[in-house]
Amino acid sequence: MTTPDTGRPRARSTVRSQAPVIGAVAVGGGVGAAARYAALVWWPTPAGSFPWTILWVNVLGCAVIGVFMVIVTEARTAHRLLRPFFGTGVLGGFTTFSTYAVDTRGLFEAGRHAPALLYLAATPAVALTAVWAATTVTRRALIRRQP
Repeated sequence: MTTPDTGRPRARSTVRSQAPVIGAVAVGGGVGAAARYAALVWWPTPAGSFPWTILWVNVLGCAVIGVFMVIVTEARTAHRLLRPFFGTGVLGGFTTFSTYAVDTRGLFEAGRHAPALLYLAATPAVALTAVWAATTVTRRALIRRQP
């Protein structure tokens, strides 16, 4: 491997130091994807229907990332692998904006244009609102806990 800026060989220590982070993301991603799959098994969406399960998975995941990021950046010192494991891995594997895109396309292809447009607009709006609300509520809760 070479470094992009100099073309010289990259130090093995740099690659080796990233191995735990890559492992944490991979393991967390598996956990998150399994949780998403479980949600789809427990609350299946019939073909051609509005994809409520994926919408709520994305909203829940975004709310959790809002709480998590406030806690690990403003309230507590976290282990260096916690953010890659939980934030990138678990929540990245749990939320699924690629499935959101596929579900939107499926609704359009099924001729369900109004639900497709609603889903296309609502998912990012509700997900971002969930992050904002969770962040705000978590910060307020932390402020109240301070002496």
